[in-house]
Amino acid sequence: MENLFVGAVLFEVGTPLGFRVRVTRAYWELITTVKHPVMAGREAAVQEVLEQPDEIRQSRYRAMGQRWFCAVAKRLNSDGFLITAYPTDAIKEGTRIWPR
Repeated sequence: MENLFVGAVLFEVGTPLGFRVRVTRAYWELITTVKHPVMAGREAAVQEVLEQPDEIRQSRYRAMGQRWFCAVAKRLNSDGFLITAYPTDAIKEGTRIWPR
């Protein structure tokens, strides 16, 4: 099986924490066909959540209408990777990291 984190980059954006998060086309396809099909066509929303979150806890959240979108990213050294993205009706517990 191919490495889903390597290959054609669908998008790459900066975060308020000073690192960039990228997602490949192959990994976005996994998210939108297996993990969270409701996110299909929501690439721009996920980019906005990562770049301009309302707050950062364990994950990034931004209100979109009556729902929040959560974008979960992992930072490994200077590289950031999107792990998953999904809509939610509540912010999960956790220490608020940004803004302070």
